[in-house]
Amino acid sequence: MGETRVDLLHLLEDLRDAYPGATEETILTEIVANSLDSGATTIEVTTAPTQPAISILDDGAGMRRRELARYHDVAATTKIRGAGIGFAGVGIKIALLVCEEVLTETRCGRSHVATTWRLASRHRAPWKWVTPPGMVSGHGTAVRLRPTNPLSLLLDPGFVEGTLRRQFQPLLDPMFGDILSAHYPRGVRLILNGRVIEKQGWDESEQALVAVRLARRRKPAVSGYMVRSQLPLPEDRRGIAITTFGKVIKRGWDWLGVAPQTPDRIGGLIEAPALAQSLTLNKTDFIRVGARGAIYLAYRKAIQEAVSSQLALWGDARDMGEHVRRRVARPLERDLEVVLTDLADHFPLLAALVERRRGGQRRLPIGRAPVEPEPPGIEAPVFAPAGPSLVQAPVTAPEGEGVEAIAPERPEVSASLEQPMKPPQAEGRVAGAGSARRPGRYGLSIQFEQRPEEPELGRLVESTVWINEAHPAYRRALASRSEGYHIALATAMALAPLAVEPAKEHAFLTAFLASWGGALERRRHHRAG
Repeated sequence: MGETRVDLLHLLEDLRDAYPGATEETILTEIVANSLDSGATTIEVTTAPTQPAISILDDGAGMRRRELARYHDVAATTKIRGAGIGFAGVGIKIALLVCEEVLTETRCGRSHVATTWRLASRHRAPWKWVTPPGMVSGHGTAVRLRPTNPLSLLLDPGFVEGTLRRQFQPLLDPMFGDILSAHYPRGVRLILNGRVIEKQGWDESEQALVAVRLARRRKPAVSGYMVRSQLPLPEDRRGIAITTFGKVIKRGWDWLGVAPQTPDRIGGLIEAPALAQSLTLNKTDFIRVGARGAIYLAYRKAIQEAVSSQLALWGDARDMGEHVRRRVARPLERDLEVVLTDLADHFPLLAALVERRRGGQRRLPIGRAPVEPEPPGIEAPVFAPAGPSLVQAPVTAPEGEGVEAIAPERPEVSASLEQPMKPPQAEGRVAGAGSARRPGRYGLSIQFEQRPEEPELGRLVESTVWINEAHPAYRRALASRSEGYHIALATAMALAPLAVEPAKEHAFLTAFLASWGGALERRRHHRAG
């Protein structure tokens, strides 16, 4: 009889590689995230380069003996998706790759236990019970890591503080206290080497509160603010950061699909607790398929509308030429719905851009297709009036709220910006009460940008194809009135790396253009019928 063996080293390396940042940043971020999930109000980090060691102590709920034993199983977790931002003790397990010892001490009620853990070989990671060293005086959990490299970044206080500020910026933002109060009612203190890490806000005077309300609820499901500066912002503060439970998930403009005229002078933070259920394993992205993907795309659409409305108020929206280009792109987006639906069966990796109707029929919600009836028992989100103005003043956000779920079947979301004046109607904005309800577009969309130094015709970011209108081929297409074909070709080239391997990209381009040409014939036939 044989036995199944696990290559632990390979498994842990694959787990580490799933995170985009440095290994040390992943370890620290995941350990702090698990402390937050345990209900901690104080998280204390202590670096000791002379030992060398780093310890993270929290006053959370702690673990009982059985829970600590299970904690050493690589794939074990007691977490419920959507209820927090940690997962399966990933930080501790990745730490086995760079540490000679991982000591964990935890106290919960009368249970006070500790273990040491290490990676002994490629297939073995032994752990054992030890006498608690006394790092935890009340309830909570403490972790002490001994890096193999005495020059590890985990021992650098500057790196530790920079990571905490970057990954948990809302927790260190004085204007986010009310927004996060529902999840952290007693607040959270971060302490580094005995010093409380001070909260830092934005120095920019021009600020605006962003609030997105769902259904007829009075409390916003999404809260945050935007700032505008007269000078370029630091690189790590440019663009809109989307957060869940105080953890920054994505930052910048690419994920949002919005490009202001001065992207380096506008920033902001937006908290969406409900998106915790749509997080990927590495907490740096969101799921885009299935019901959880529909939730993310619906929220993203609502945030797009809110941010675009504020950019219009600030006079930082796109010029009138953008509206002309959008009119050209709309028929192409409707054709893309047909094309991608046809190609999804032959190129399965395009499934991230295709939704399914009840019963299994594919659909790609692009353009202004008729709104389907909502499933029974689920109330569709509707427009809600904005609250008080908060421009050029410190932001006092409305109370936060817990995790919510919205209908995965084409949920319609309405966004409002809390401003003293009614924002101008912009493309894609959900109309108010009394007007026809328009469906949100959560699939592939086409946008335009100026990238004169880039050789590509276009690029795919999230679910948006950005057409490079500074490319000489695009200008030639405008002059010869063949802009539609150019956009279709640029879209096909942008989608090819997602759909197939490099050796098969030519076949994908051929199939895409053939289906695109057939979409026109089908549309003519439909009109004639």
